[in-house]
Amino acid sequence: MNYSISSKKTYQLSSKEINTICMLKNTYWKYSMKSQLDWFKKNIKKNDIHNMFYFKSQIIGYTLLRIRSCKINTFVKKYILFDTLILSKSFRKKKISSLLMNFNNELIKLNNKFSFLICEKKMINFYKKFNWKTLEKKKFNFLANNLNKNGMVFNQKNLIKKNNFKIEFFDFK
Repeated sequence: MNYSISSKKTYQLSSKEINTICMLKNTYWKYSMKSQLDWFKKNIKKNDIHNMFYFKSQIIGYTLLRIRSCKINTFVKKYILFDTLILSKSFRKKKISSLLMNFNNELIKLNNKFSFLICEKKMINFYKKFNWKTLEKKKFNFLANNLNKNGMVFNQKNLIKKNNFKIEFFDFK
């Protein structure tokens, strides 16, 4: 097989890789390339993690893990915002997303942080296959415009010691 996975922090990415990532994202989220690049420059920090799945030398899959901060009750804690999972249309339904998800989960564990994502209801069962757990909507506040979405966590051991907690995700840019 000619598949490989590469993981890089933002400051390690070339301009060509950033353009390719934005083009791949644009196959699903239809914005102009300028808009994709502007979003990237505005929202991505230098130590965010970019996982690229290659077929031969072409990026066909991508995930973004963003290092951010949240407040759990009164404590500020670093976490990983699982931001993006995208595959090239011609490579979907070939179990590549499983390889990417397992890779992401291992990186999250290696970073010794919990991870949070927001998703639509139709995606919950997909993430549950990879040991992500749903959070009750009253248990989290994500300060972005995703109020109708669902929150899920991974690697949450030691995250919540009490049943009575609320997580406020405030550092999402």
